[in-house]
Amino acid sequence: MYGEDAESALRFLFNAMAAKADASFPFQGRPKMIYLDNGPVAKSMVFQNVMQALGIEWQTHMAAGKDGTRTTARSKGKVERPFRTVKETHETLYHFHKPETEKQANQWLMRYLLNYNDQAHRSEKHSRLTDWLTHLSLEGLRDMCTWKQFCRFAREPESRKVGVDARITLGGTVYEVEPDMAGEFVVLLWGLFDDQMVVEFDGEKFGPYYPISGPIPPHRYRTFKRGKSGERADRIRALADQLGLPISALSGDDVRLIPSTVAVDIPKQPFDAQILEYQFPNTIAAKLAIADDLAKPLAKLSTSDRAFIDQVLAETLTRSIVLSRVRSYFREQKTGEEHAG
Repeated sequence: MYGEDAESALRFLFNAMAAKADASFPFQGRPKMIYLDNGPVAKSMVFQNVMQALGIEWQTHMAAGKDGTRTTARSKGKVERPFRTVKETHETLYHFHKPETEKQANQWLMRYLLNYNDQAHRSEKHSRLTDWLTHLSLEGLRDMCTWKQFCRFAREPESRKVGVDARITLGGTVYEVEPDMAGEFVVLLWGLFDDQMVVEFDGEKFGPYYPISGPIPPHRYRTFKRGKSGERADRIRALADQLGLPISALSGDDVRLIPSTVAVDIPKQPFDAQILEYQFPNTIAAKLAIADDLAKPLAKLSTSDRAFIDQVLAETLTRSIVLSRVRSYFREQKTGEEHAG
């Protein structure tokens, strides 16, 4: 991952929690709690919404100096150590044989992880995989949702004004919407992992819309001057070409290096998307969202309209259900007034 941003972190978490194609690699499922530092990922509202939708609690360590003279807990080093192990023991072999494709690199990495987890634990008398299975909860693994549902959780509605040319610019990418939306405020149903944009206008959804132009593509300017690190990498590559290494050490053709792994049957809990649907924390937050959706303060509504909203919020606080019922109610009310007129 290049940088600490919510998109890279969420994509990494999905790959970690999703079921793997190899049955002998059982690491999967949604944890009950994630511990991380106070970086931009923990402060991202999209990350917090996804964790709440998946039923995962997240905790951040207390900043230094916030608890008097006592040394506060830190989360540094827990994840970086195994990353460093992989870089020092596996990625160095790429000097001998560079992967031709990303798929081949992932296959070599998976084979290395199978061999790594089958080795002895640093403090126990069994392997790392056996230690993980031994300390697994009796309730079993909590299944991960599908990628489509995960992308839906990573969406955060945003209100934007369409230009007079019926175009919207997002991060240097231009989208062209319906001409009737020119100069109007719309709600963008945009997610971190979406390659298309859906627009909500007057209670109806339009789209999907695809980019009509984007930012300047890379590799259009002169490259930087090669420094000492680049020259050192060239010397390492030349040394690797002189030493030589059989490709069977990476591809797994040598059966002596393949660990003996057996598929493990682990109890699982099915993913219930309806229960984990995003809900308002309280009625005040729900009424604020309804007022923002109607573009009108609730105090200006009639007594019957406010009574209907209170009845809906007394029954459920699920965001999708509340907004759907409120929109349907006011849409029918507007249609009835037009017919009466």
